[in-house]
Amino acid sequence: MLLKIANSYSKAATQCLTVYVGQSGKDKVKTTNKNSIVGELVKKYSASGEFKAGLGETLMLRAAGLENFQNVMLVGIGNTKKLSEEVLRRATAYAYRALRSEKQKASMICFDSTEIFKLKLQVVGHVISEAAELTNYKYTQFLTEAKQHEVKLELVSSKAPDRKALSTGAKEGFLIAESINFSRRVSDAPSNWMTPDQLAKETKKAAKDTGLKVSVWDGAKIQKEKMGSLWGVARGSAQDPRVIIMEYNGAAKSKTPIAFVGKGLTFDTGGISIKPSAGMEAMKYDMCGGANVIGAMLAIAKLKLKVNVVAYIGAVENMPDGLAIKPGDILTARSGKTIEVTNTDAEGRLVMADLLCLASEKKPSSIFTMATLTGAIIVALGHLHTGFFTQDEKLNSKVQDAADRAGEDLWRMPLLDEHQKQMKSAYADIGNMGTPSRAAGSAQAAAFLKAFVANDVPYAHFDIASQMSDMGSYYPYHPDKGACGAMLRTFLEYARKS
Repeated sequence: MLLKIANSYSKAATQCLTVYVGQSGKDKVKTTNKNSIVGELVKKYSASGEFKAGLGETLMLRAAGLENFQNVMLVGIGNTKKLSEEVLRRATAYAYRALRSEKQKASMICFDSTEIFKLKLQVVGHVISEAAELTNYKYTQFLTEAKQHEVKLELVSSKAPDRKALSTGAKEGFLIAESINFSRRVSDAPSNWMTPDQLAKETKKAAKDTGLKVSVWDGAKIQKEKMGSLWGVARGSAQDPRVIIMEYNGAAKSKTPIAFVGKGLTFDTGGISIKPSAGMEAMKYDMCGGANVIGAMLAIAKLKLKVNVVAYIGAVENMPDGLAIKPGDILTARSGKTIEVTNTDAEGRLVMADLLCLASEKKPSSIFTMATLTGAIIVALGHLHTGFFTQDEKLNSKVQDAADRAGEDLWRMPLLDEHQKQMKSAYADIGNMGTPSRAAGSAQAAAFLKAFVANDVPYAHFDIASQMSDMGSYYPYHPDKGACGAMLRTFLEYARKS
């Protein structure tokens, strides 16, 4: 853990003091602080215009003349009236980035620096710990000279009850970040190493001693289970597919589980409908939905939530081998529904169709799908939101609340019966592309998935293609280059309140 809670000043963390500074409104810096020297520093540099305390603004003061500290880092949190957990998360990430850039080995956080500590102490510990761990992440597995500079952080309180609350929060934040970083790591790995089989092995390894039950189906078992839609995608690759099933029982056996379904395309060439070569290397991230579902399950289990959850992840490659499906082919899903394939690059929905059949058989209380499903969602929303689809108003309200608690940005998209009608095929029960093919592509994809969900099960779909990777310019605790772990925290918060 990067964050330590202590009852006295630590010699290891005396290089720098980090001070969160807010505004009272209209960019006016608040200079109140119990430490008079810190207050004077804030007053001095705000008066000169060098520091305005806007969210994300940092100022390193070297040789600041403060007892016990060589340097002071000022970090802006913006208008204190708009303070939230997400604001603190981002401010901490900006601070961590700045401390790392300034080559600081450690920093103490000034506990009485600002109104952030009007938040519950457990929340403060959680958010600062989580933000530091997320910001510190870097994928280094194949760097022969990997240098990752860590900054140790410390919160000090002389009150035992406060230390306990801060420590409890810090541990929870660490466990969540650890789970997100697992999802990032397996997504960032190159596809020649992170094969479907390797993803299954990594999942089993990560789940050890968490209370999760992990079952893995290979290609032979997948065919035996009549998952013809998933197998249709997989048969074009030399890599045998895997279906990963994760079960967590934290509540009474009689309580109906939530079901999560994730798309785990460890690489997607587009198949016979092959993609352009430019940017195709990013298709290793087509597994982010599945990886993030795995991460959510790990977090749920590590936090020992009192809920039952089952997850299904389809780990597959989409390749243009001689056995690959072709446009015009017809597949039969586990439910018996037939699918005309008019574009083999719309393969994620084919993989998930069989998983949704499997999930529906469990009769869950709700089903969530997470996938990097369409480029259309990026056209619609850019990179500031994940597209979210549901026809269930109660589920919509619960999901929006979960996203708000998690600090993640959702935008509800339309999912209409008319979108379902657009997926009709002249030669099969349903087509994998809608008519017209370029209209409402993300909604049509969501409608396709819904066709494989039992009618009485509340269902929501999350298209994370818009937020799968390279989000550091929007969210400072995400990597500038690499997977993000989008919507994992939202899934976790939904499970927490279920």
